[in-house]
Amino acid sequence: MAITIALPGALRPYAGGSLEVMLDERCATVADALGALAGRHAGVVDRVVDETGELRRHVNVFVDGDNVRWLNGLSTPLEADSTIVIVPSVSGG
Repeated sequence: MAITIALPGALRPYAGGSLEVMLDERCATVADALGALAGRHAGVVDRVVDETGELRRHVNVFVDGDNVRWLNGLSTPLEADSTIVIVPSVSGG
């Protein structure tokens, strides 16, 4: 089984245009998955986490439909077939 990371349009150029990235390596947490993603597409992760390693305010990350902000943040555990969806916040006025 593989972990799937779905990317929004704004991040796809940093992943070679991919709609999603499949991770075959074992990742116990969201942080582990982002670390594995950084090994392939560092530009994506640079736009998801800040210089302190925390999630950027304007980015939401969901694991199997649940926002990690309401779970354990980047320490949210993953199953072998989890899907991570990265969603930029949208605002306006």
